[in-house]
Amino acid sequence: TPEQNTVCKRCSDGFFSNETSSKAPCRKHTNCSAFGLLLIQKGNVTHDNICAGNSESTQKCGIDITLCEEAFFRFAVPTKLTPNWLSVLVDNLPGTKINAESVERIKRQHSSQEQTFQLLKLWKHQNKDQDTVKKIIQDIDLCENSVQRHIGHVNLTLEQLRSLMESLPGKKVGTEDIERTMKACKSSEQILKLLSLWRIKNGDQDTLKGMMHGLKHMKTYHLPKTVTQSLRKTIRFLHSFTMYRLYQKLFLEMIGNQVQSVKISCL
Repeated sequence: TPEQNTVCKRCSDGFFSNETSSKAPCRKHTNCSAFGLLLIQKGNVTHDNICAGNSESTQKCGIDITLCEEAFFRFAVPTKLTPNWLSVLVDNLPGTKINAESVERIKRQHSSQEQTFQLLKLWKHQNKDQDTVKKIIQDIDLCENSVQRHIGHVNLTLEQLRSLMESLPGKKVGTEDIERTMKACKSSEQILKLLSLWRIKNGDQDTLKGMMHGLKHMKTYHLPKTVTQSLRKTIRFLHSFTMYRLYQKLFLEMIGNQVQSVKISCL
């Protein structure tokens, strides 16, 4: 006002603002690890985190769990969960064993249907440098190639990517994350990276279910027909019998006859 100066408030922890406008909102510090980058300088109330990438993670666009790995990990949930299922899985997975404390934390924090996915996600990260695990993950390459054929050719503008993310349920991937993804990732990886960010933002919700929900609402957002067709083909493939056979090959090799009835849904 003419009599009083503007009163400013500091941004809370984890947020920053480098603008002097009284209306500019505080922005969240960039989550470097979500983009497969290293934090080299922590941000403060006036500056964002500064990230830098190593060549391997940058090449992979920093996607922590790919769509194929997620589908594979979720296929591993038996139709009838026995009380000791998680213990059986922990005992039989190759590589470094997941400690009891981590298993208990997963049991406390996640539903019974979600626990297997969380366990396998942790197992992958904990054993990513082990040859046994590398081979298992490499065997999913065939699936990754198929997904790229369905979705990798789609080249979207910033506005179209925003519309795509807006069509998904739950917490939204913001414009800043979309802009960073467009800078960090090749056009063939952008949708996959944004879907990965959506899953992280929504507490590891099932990405395929999110995509299926999005498809029902995409007409509202006027996205090109090629986009909806590509996403529909991707979902069908990841729910297909091909994935079931891949599951059998990899999982039965890993933990043998301990796995019995397996969930499979075909669209």
